[in-house]
Amino acid sequence: MQKIHVKAPKNWINDPNGFIWYKGEYHLFYQHFPFEPRWGTMHWGHAVSKDLVHWEHKDIALFPSKFDDQSGCFSGSAVEKDGKLYLYYTGVRYLEKDPEDIHRCLNDQFVSAQLLITSEDGEHFDNIKDKKTVIPPLENREIGCKTHTRDPKVWRGKDAWYMMLGSRTEEGKGKLLFYRSEDLMNWSFVNDATKDGQWGWMWECPDFFEAGGEKVLAISPMDFVKDKGTDPNQTICMFVDFEEENCRMKIPDSYQFMDYGMETYAPQSNLDEEGRRVVFLWVRMPESPDGTWIGMFAAPRVAEVKNGHIYFRVHPNVKAAYTRKIDTPLDADESGYRLETELEDGEEIHIGGYRIFRKGNRICTDRSAVLRGHEECRSQFETPELRDGFRIEVYVDENLIEVFVNDGEYVITNVVYDLGREIQTENGKEAPLYTLEG
Repeated sequence: MQKIHVKAPKNWINDPNGFIWYKGEYHLFYQHFPFEPRWGTMHWGHAVSKDLVHWEHKDIALFPSKFDDQSGCFSGSAVEKDGKLYLYYTGVRYLEKDPEDIHRCLNDQFVSAQLLITSEDGEHFDNIKDKKTVIPPLENREIGCKTHTRDPKVWRGKDAWYMMLGSRTEEGKGKLLFYRSEDLMNWSFVNDATKDGQWGWMWECPDFFEAGGEKVLAISPMDFVKDKGTDPNQTICMFVDFEEENCRMKIPDSYQFMDYGMETYAPQSNLDEEGRRVVFLWVRMPESPDGTWIGMFAAPRVAEVKNGHIYFRVHPNVKAAYTRKIDTPLDADESGYRLETELEDGEEIHIGGYRIFRKGNRICTDRSAVLRGHEECRSQFETPELRDGFRIEVYVDENLIEVFVNDGEYVITNVVYDLGREIQTENGKEAPLYTLEG
């Protein structure tokens, strides 16, 4: 049983997939290479929870078994209809395999198709008999790329089902493709959307939802950020106009990063039991903590809109789970601890060598002391200028620190290693600690 942060049970995980509240449980699937702690032929792992706090890993849900997914089951999403669970995902087929490692493709030579598999109970999947290809590899280059079209996001609209795919144009710009279906089986292309200028060469893991009466798009453009030490593939979100009847989406010039620690990627959202929009994010790790596993997810976050800004607040179930007050981190549950405080300009707090400090109207972090042997990785981060104050709510895990600023106005998530067990504050400032009950 894992708590709060879903981590690789062993070996490798990356993107969260198919997150859904279904038959009294939260189901969270994920990209998984079950053989080694590195990227390889993708399967779908599977974890369930009743409260978004306690997680149990189940058997592998999807594995390569068909012509169209023989080289991997890439990312996708889930919907429910008439009590049945529908999982949509991208199947890939390598045209040129690495002869020294069949789990990898050479020279970008592969094709992608969109597949469907269903389940009556959310736990049992027939990978041999039940898979169906619903959108074969694209041959019309004016629509999209047969290699880089993937990650179906499916939702119910007013009068039909809709699917959004990430793709790229012939000129090498990211784009979105929109499809419509009446029955979740037969899909027709309707429209596409792209952006003037260079917002990356491919838009991965698109997500679309409504919050606070606004329509929100999240995309993960590849080769988007050029900063030294920062992964070039990042996740951004923005308000969009979307006309359902013709799937026309207008993408604005402005955006915000979903997380300012610049290490989260591939958002997956859906509604929780209470109807809140909940987002999961993969946290990239430069190395395995112990050589047996790599990959984890940030704590679930609720997306809300306030004063024209998208907030990502820690889910209330997670916050409510930290109820036992402790004196030092040594007394914490294995899932770590939580603290809250407010910073004046120039003040800082040290958490096991990890620094959080205020500089003018920004909250900043510095993990240089707890990122062993990875000088190539960026160590310092900061929020944009803040509007709602300088309150911080910090969740500390052995390998992950999440700093929620002003209840989600901005978030900084950082991977850490060799985190110490001491906390230092300035001027006697209080920062009470809370951990999970037993």
